[in-house]
Order: sequence, then C-alpha cells, then structure tokens
Amino acid sequence: MCLDERDVVWMMLHSGSRGVGNRIGMYFIELAKRDMRRAIKDLPDKDLAYLREGTKHFHDYVDAVDWAQRYAATNRRLMMDAVLAAARQELRPFELGEVAVNCHHNYVAREHHYGRDVYVTRKGAVRAGMGELGIIPGSMGAKSFIVRGKGNPESYCSCSHGAGRAMSRHEARRKFSVEDHARATEGVECRKDAEVLDETPMAYKSIDAVMAAQADLVEVVHTLRQVVCVKG
Repeated sequence: MCLDERDVVWMMLHSGSRGVGNRIGMYFIELAKRDMRRAIKDLPDKDLAYLREGTKHFHDYVDAVDWAQRYAATNRRLMMDAVLAAARQELRPFELGEVAVNCHHNYVAREHHYGRDVYVTRKGAVRAGMGELGIIPGSMGAKSFIVRGKGNPESYCSCSHGAGRAMSRHEARRKFSVEDHARATEGVECRKDAEVLDETPMAYKSIDAVMAAQADLVEVVHTLRQVVCVKG
C-alpha cells in the first residue's frame, strides 16, 4: 500500500507465472540442446544452444511463452481484485480512481524496430512506448514510480524495472542486522525480522540514481511511498 504526492492511496503487487514459466524455459532449453547436437557438432558451449525460427520447437516455445505471460497478467489482475475486495471489507468506503497499470518485466514480445519485425526480450525491464504507463518499484523503504514512456527507439522502447540488487541475498543477510533493517524501513509497516534481510533497502541500488539515468526513457507521473509492505 502506497501514497502518492497527493496522498492518494495506491495498491501495488508483484507476481508472475508462479513457476510455470521456469518449467517452460527448462523444457525448451533441453530441446534446444538436443536440436543443436544434431545441427552443429562443434558448438563451443552447450549453453549457446538455441531454437531456430521457423522450426516446430521454436513455434511451440513462442506459443508456450505467450501462454505463460497471459497467465501472469491474469494472475496479477485476480490478485488485485482479491486485495481490493479485502480492503473494502476492512476499510471505510472508497472509490477506484486512476486506470490500473498491469505490466510485465521479464518477458518476450514480437515488435517492430528499425524497420524489422523482431523478438524483444526484456529482463528486469518494462516496455516504455510513447505514452504507455509502467511501474518502477523501489525496495521496502524506497520510493516507487508510475511512469509514462517516451518511446525512445535507442532503448527499443524500454526502461529498467527497478533499482536492481547492489549485493546478493546471501551477502545482505550476512552484512545487515535486524536493527539495520528496522532503521531503514522506519515509517513502513512491514516485517522486521531476520527472514527478510535479503530484501532490506540497503541491498538495492539507489532508485533515485536509476530514475535520473533513464530520464530520456520515461517521465514520472506519480511518486509513491510505501506505507504497508507485505512480503509473501
């Protein structure tokens, strides 16, 4: 639960294909390795295996990924419906305001860039086409942003999804204490125990620096500050 610069309440959640995307990926990686053993005898590294466009396995993979991405988007929509239903039971009456933003940040899309139809893979990135709304979340104790894309062709109409980790989960658990985490999340209702130290704000890069670096990709529509954060 977040408040923007007008103190308007926003509900923000994060979820994906709930593991099925990973299973799809592993299945087709093994198929690609098998196909490459037949097609290229001296592939320098087995992890360079790929599926050739136009083959049945390539077509099946694209279909499977599209299904997983539609599943993820539907999953988020249903979860948000459940969150709002719970809020209506516990809070005083409220009205829904601005249009909801539902965007992928790990996915594949068929798009047209530089005069060609291509597949764009965005990993830890969201689409930032001209006028498109996106979400750039911060950590538990940092700001988050609702942004509007500028359609910059040099980024293939993309922007970063967030700040990214400054250290591994293991290093964060080793380096910071529960007291450090409590200070960093002061004012935010969230878990403040050893089990969430891997998500402590100090484990992430500065979201302000990230936003400054991509000012040519997106414009900030709303700046959000967390007030309640639930880690599943």
